[in-house]
Amino acid sequence: MAYSVQVTFDAHDPQGLARFWIEALGYVVPPPPGDFGSWDEALDAWGVPADERDRAFALVDPDGAGPRLFFQKVPEPKTAKNRVHLDVNVGARAGGDADAARAAVRAHATRLEALGAERVREVGPDETTGEFWIVMRDPEGNELCVQ
Repeated sequence: MAYSVQVTFDAHDPQGLARFWIEALGYVVPPPPGDFGSWDEALDAWGVPADERDRAFALVDPDGAGPRLFFQKVPEPKTAKNRVHLDVNVGARAGGDADAARAAVRAHATRLEALGAERVREVGPDETTGEFWIVMRDPEGNELCVQ
């Protein structure tokens, strides 16, 4: 039996970083649990003080296929290269058309730059496989690839 996975990001601004990833992945904020009408209503009921509500934020895949993303506030800045990163697969929607896939990858990277990401470098297309991707950093410096 396989286990589900949650990907956790350390962040200076959990909600701000989560908002970037909403746009990067098409994820959504999960609805509040139970009968609560909003997350603030739930947090009020649970006694979470207003000044502590910036400590965490979560996102989910609206189709239920991808992992939950959890963003937790940490005091220290990012100082080293990630040992794990996300690959955002936008080129696969091109149906095997390599030129259309590269155009989709570049367009998504440009969109992410407008949201505060940094383009690091383009890789490929590989002579054998044709693979192509763009290495980027999100607004807090976490590496990702758009492919």
